[in-house]
Amino acid sequence: MPASTKRTAKKTTVKKNTVPTSLLDAVVLGAQEKKAKDLVVMDLKSTGTSIADYFVVCHGDSTTQVGAIAHSIEDEVFKLLGERPSFREGFTNAEWILLDYINMVVHVFLHEQREYYGIERFWADAKTTKIG
Repeated sequence: MPASTKRTAKKTTVKKNTVPTSLLDAVVLGAQEKKAKDLVVMDLKSTGTSIADYFVVCHGDSTTQVGAIAHSIEDEVFKLLGERPSFREGFTNAEWILLDYINMVVHVFLHEQREYYGIERFWADAKTTKIG
């Protein structure tokens, strides 16, 4: 093969236990699509005690909005990445819906429940980034 047509493959490395930006982007897009409030990403890796690398936390003002936010997140993640959460809970009451994507867990709260449970206070040592 002539040198001018020879192709070399680029080597890419993926860091272990990282969340692909596209997963975070899909989650944020789905949440913003239904006007989620106070959207934050919590990097839990430095805490050394978490069951996931990241939490994404947001809330809605009604159980209808909470359910719509969670469904929108699921739809965007599936549409963009072809992934479904490995575990999902809370759709019946829609006061606190949890979507578990293994390294990222999404918490969609009803505003009053978010205040009551204080998940951000519980993980106060995590690096927190506000979105939007």
